[in-house]
Order: sequence, then structure tokens, then C-alpha cells
Amino acid sequence: MFRFESPIYLYLLILIPVLVALYVLLQYKMKKQVLKFGDPTLMRELMPDVSPLRRHVKFILMMLALGLLILVLARPQYGTRNEEVKRSGIEVAIAVDVSNSMLCQDVSPSRLEKSKMIVSKLVEQFDEDKVELVAFAGSAITLLPMTSDYVSAKMFLDQLNPATISIQGTNVAEAITRATAGFSKKTNVGRALILITDAEDNEEGAIEAAKQAKKEGIQIFVLSVGTAQGGPIPMGDGSFKKDLSGNVVTTKLNEQIGKGIAQAGGGLYVHVDQTDLAQALLEKEIEKMQKEDISQSMYSEYDEQFVAVALLLFIVLVVELCIMERKNHVFKKFKLFS
Repeated sequence: MFRFESPIYLYLLILIPVLVALYVLLQYKMKKQVLKFGDPTLMRELMPDVSPLRRHVKFILMMLALGLLILVLARPQYGTRNEEVKRSGIEVAIAVDVSNSMLCQDVSPSRLEKSKMIVSKLVEQFDEDKVELVAFAGSAITLLPMTSDYVSAKMFLDQLNPATISIQGTNVAEAITRATAGFSKKTNVGRALILITDAEDNEEGAIEAAKQAKKEGIQIFVLSVGTAQGGPIPMGDGSFKKDLSGNVVTTKLNEQIGKGIAQAGGGLYVHVDQTDLAQALLEKEIEKMQKEDISQSMYSEYDEQFVAVALLLFIVLVVELCIMERKNHVFKKFKLFS
């Protein structure tokens, strides 16, 4: 299949018949001028070095060169081409707990903000990897499908807050199920699910969901945010969340559930505290994940052909420059022109 990438330049081909018409008109006027001076045969004998045929050939070559130049500008393309490239990368789904308990400040500045900081730094390390972002509380939603758009990932991450999910609670099972659904079906790429939660008020089914994810080749890394001592939950108006009896509610980290999910998911359990140790451990584990080369066939619809046309243009111009309008006595033995 043949086409031009910039066909608009082909309109310039109109110049060729216009120039040909002008050339013919000019030759006609020149012939009339010669007739005024005398017999054409006698005039040719008086000007033996003049070769009209050479002039005509040079003009034809110039028109051919002009046409080829226009074709080069129009970028002729022909056929199809398949390019196979090697890429490496992993797919990472990040599920962040946005329940009210994540507002607790037993980890500075808060459990949720600390989680967002960890994810943000992790995304900055990605290159050819893909990332998915899931938010969960009593239910789970996919904020960003699996993508290489890290800018959007960080944008959605910055907007995470308890208002993202209207149903409160900590349904880890649904978070795992929704996050794993976003992975591709490729078998030659590393896949990881990073689950960030305090695991409080956990619904049933998280261990079973983690085991199912492991069967699908997905490793689950659990980042437990908070402390065993816990702390109150800020309400945004300076007060703290209270129970029906008026007592301040204290939220505590549930490490047992987090460790159980990580073990069932064949991954790693990391406790997030005030230090950057959790960040370093997570990055180290992600780097250790298998990053097999993914052979991708990049399909190019058309192959450029302007180089061949440009080479032909160069040859035509060289030939045109080598032909003189007057006869060359050095090559008089060669009867190429009359």
C-alpha cells in the first residue's frame, strides 16, 4: 500500500505544467526572433556551438528535479513494517485504606498522609512499570486503571481522603479483589499488590482473597500503618470521634491481620512507623521482583521511502549540471546531442 504523509505538497506539481507552458512560449518567441534575422539553417551554421537539444534536455531534467523535490516534501510511504522491541517492567496495584481510622496521628503527620508519602516516593522510582490506584474503606473503587501515566497517579493520590469512599469500614477482601482485577493477563511480567491499611474493623474474606491472588501470580505486600497503642480519630473540627456513650474512640493497629494477608499472598509484611525503614524495605522488595523482558511487536503502518526519491533527485541534479547548453569540443567525438 502506498501513500503520502503530507499530500498537501503535491499541489505544487501544478507548477510543472505552468513552467512547461512558459518554456514552450519562450521557445516560440525565440524562434520568431531568429526568423527575423534570416534563414534558420543559415543561422545554425553561424552559431555552430549552440545546441537547442541540450537546452531542452536541461529543462526536462530541471522539471524532473522539481517534481522529485515535491515528492520528497510529500514524504512517500509504502508497505508495512513490524518492529520488535524489548521492554522490562512490572505491574503494581496500590490499594490505600481511606477509612476514618487512617486519620489517626499516631504516625506523623497521620496514617493516611504517611501512606500517601510512601506511595508518591515509590511511583517516582517507576520507569517502564505500570501502576493502578485503588481506594477502599467499607467498599473499594478503582481510581486509576493500570497505566504508565505517573502524573495522573500522583494527582489522584493527592486527592485521597475519607470522603473518597462513602461507606466506612475496612473491607480488605473487596480491595484485593478489585485491585487484582486490574492486572493484565500477561504471564511474563511481575505483578504486585501493595496494600496499605491499619486493618481495623476488617471484614471477613481477606485471607481467601489473598490466596486467590497468589494463585494468579500476584504478590501481596502489606504496609500496616499505625501503632499498637493507637490514638484518637480527628474529626476535622478540632474534636475527636466518640462512641455512643460519649467516650473518645481509640484506633489501634491490627498487625495480626496484616501479617496473615501478607503470608497468604506470598509477599512481605512491613510495619510503617515514624522512620523511613518501611519505604526502604518496600523499594528493595519491588526491585527484587522479576522484571522479564516483554517482547512487544510495534506495528508501523507505513515505511518511509523519501530517501530513495531524494537520492534520485541528487542524481538528476548532477546530470543536469554536467550538461552545458553549448557544445563541448572536448567531447565532440561523442554524438549524444545534435
